[in-house]
Amino acid sequence: MSNLRVGFGVDVHAFGVGDHVWLGGCRIAHTQGVVAHSDGDVMLHALCDALLGAAGLGDIGEHFPDSDPAYKGAPSASLVQATRQRIRAAGFTVVNADLTLLGERPRIAAHRARIRECVADLLGVAPERVNIKATTTEQLGFLGRGEGLAAQAAVLLEWGL
Repeated sequence: MSNLRVGFGVDVHAFGVGDHVWLGGCRIAHTQGVVAHSDGDVMLHALCDALLGAAGLGDIGEHFPDSDPAYKGAPSASLVQATRQRIRAAGFTVVNADLTLLGERPRIAAHRARIRECVADLLGVAPERVNIKATTTEQLGFLGRGEGLAAQAAVLLEWGL
């Protein structure tokens, strides 16, 4: 049996009132915020699900339910840190992570390096083990209409080191 495990995560949040969004642990100025129980960082939420899935530890909703007042307004970086502790306790280390933001705005090209550094720091890996990319939906669907943001994350974990 291989010591490598792959995980995949997805998250979506609608836009709401606000002047910024959190993406990959970084505050990004924007004309709207997101509707969420925590800070609504779609990239980090997808990352948590990918990490938990690869380790066979369930999903973000099981560990950080939006019905729990303790997570109201919580920084998603703290959720990643807690998730990292859980996967480490289960014997896993992060090999790499690949995150994709889906939406028309905000554009992240100017923020990509900073997001990469933030995610790498949260995962305890070198920045070259983290990839950050973005795509639009060519103005199709709720994302294309600018009604929200989505993110996908894939991770590779190694067990037994």
